Amino acid sequence: MKKQEKQEKSCGAVVYRNGEKGLEILLIQHKNGGHWAFPKGHVEKKETEEETARREIREETGLKVELDTGFRAVTTYSPKPNVMKDVIYFAACAKKGEWKAQEEEILKICWETPESALDMVTYESDKEILRKFLAYREEISQ
Repeated sequence: MKKQEKQEKSCGAVVYRNGEKGLEILLIQHKNGGHWAFPKGHVEKKETEEETARREIREETGLKVELDTGFRAVTTYSPKPNVMKDVIYFAACAKKGEWKAQEEEILKICWETPESALDMVTYESDKEILRKFLAYREEISQ
C-alpha cells in the first residue's frame, strides 16, 4: 500500500519595482542551499494565500508590497519523499522603503533587471514563473 502523500502549500510573489534600470526584480539568496529565488513561505493557520504572500515578503525582506492577484502562477514539486508542495506566486509591487534580509533564512537580497534575474534564479521552475510574470507585465502594459 502506497504511503499517503502529505500536501504542503506556500505562497509568495515576484516582487518588482521601477528602479534606476527600469523594471527591477527582487531576488533573495536562501541560507538553506544557497539558491536564488523569490520570497515565499508556508501558509499559517487560517491565512489566505494573499495574506501569506504579504507576510512572508515582509518577514524575509522587510518590504511592504502592493499585491497584484491578477497574476497567479503555481508550481508543484516534491521537496522530500511523500510530500507534494504547491507554491502560489503573485506579482507584488514594492512600496518605497528600506529592505532588510531576514538573518535566519536569507543570505542576500538584490534588485536585478529581468534578464539578469533570469540568469540568476537557480531553479527552472522559478525561471518559468519569472517568464510568466514578464509576459503578464507585457500584456497589461498594452
